[in-house]
Amino acid sequence: MIKLPKQPYDAFLVLDVEGTCVQGSGFDYPNEIIEWPVCLLRWKDKNSRGKARVLEVVDEFRSFVRPTWRPQLSSFCTTLTGITQEQVDAAPTFPEVLQEFRTFLEKNKLIDHCGQRLVRFCFCTDGPYDIRDFVVKQCFISKIPVPVWLTWDVMDVRRAVGEWHDFATASAERRQVGAFPLPRRVVLSIPRQLHALGLEPFEGRQHSGIDDTRNICRLVVELARRGWKLQPNTSINPNRRWPWMGKRGKVLEEYYS
Repeated sequence: MIKLPKQPYDAFLVLDVEGTCVQGSGFDYPNEIIEWPVCLLRWKDKNSRGKARVLEVVDEFRSFVRPTWRPQLSSFCTTLTGITQEQVDAAPTFPEVLQEFRTFLEKNKLIDHCGQRLVRFCFCTDGPYDIRDFVVKQCFISKIPVPVWLTWDVMDVRRAVGEWHDFATASAERRQVGAFPLPRRVVLSIPRQLHALGLEPFEGRQHSGIDDTRNICRLVVELARRGWKLQPNTSINPNRRWPWMGKRGKVLEEYYS
């Protein structure tokens, strides 16, 4: 019988953005977000003591996003993500998408019309990059502040799966827990995380934001089912800066001419 921890959060927003990229660019590149997909998870069985193990997807939000600094996608980016030039050309800009997403949060009673939190919710991402890097970069380029509700609580699911796996394989009861072997010193990609939790292979197209998001949901749901406490494990600095950042949202072209 799995001993269930008290789960401090009422809802989870699973997010996996896609961004502009060129072949050979690293994490310092001024990526612009081109897909914003989110799945909302809530508990089905949370009791009066805050214990639960069954999460379900109750709503989804998805929008493509029109880049403004470099609106033309590279062929590398289109091949990697499957997102076409026509899709982003017809899409709203990032500030417009954020406003639509805020309406989504209000509709699901996560925040009120003033942006105050109504229930405890946590963003979930694969690695820390989506909000820590992509959102902060995009808000700079869009000349808007990072919304406060995007900086509250973030769980790096990849890190959580790794911690669960370390715990499970170190336990004398790991056969009952169900840990699957992982190669040492490898990046825990989404497919490898699914394997570690004994789940079926990746469903859909890798690097499609919505497909990545739905598969990350599967990981979060399974961690909960196995009695893992779901909580923030990464911090966000909305004032983080990169060398290419000039004044008032300007990208210094000498870095990427």
